Amino acid sequence: MNLPQETRRELARKYKESVRPAGVFVIRNLLDGRVYVAGSLDVDGAMNRARFELNLRSHRNKALGRDWLAHGAAHFSFEVIDRVKERDDPAFDRVAELEKLLELWREELQCTGDKGYNTP
Repeated sequence: MNLPQETRRELARKYKESVRPAGVFVIRNLLDGRVYVAGSLDVDGAMNRARFELNLRSHRNKALGRDWLAHGAAHFSFEVIDRVKERDDPAFDRVAELEKLLELWREELQCTGDKGYNTP
C-alpha cells in the first residue's frame, strides 16, 4: 500500500490524537474457570499486549503464565467485559471511572485466591 507521504503523516497524526476506548477485560481459563481481570485506558491494546506477553512467556502474572504454558492458548478466552462511558463533562475523570469499573468487576468475578489469578 503506497500512500503519499502527507497522507501517511495525516493518518498517523489522527491515530495518535484519537481517544482509545478505556475498559476492563478478562482472561478466562476455560478448563478450571479461573480468571484474570485487568483494565486499561486502551483496553484493546492492553488485551493484545497480554496475549503477546503470554505467548512470549513474559506475562507479569506468573501463575497465569504457567497455566498458559501448561494448557495452551486454545484453553483461554479474552473478552472485554465493560467500557468506560465517555461524557462531555470537563470534570469527567477517565482514570477514576476506570478504577471504579475495575474494582466492581474484580469483586463481581472474585478473581483472587483459587478462583482467579489476581492478587488481593
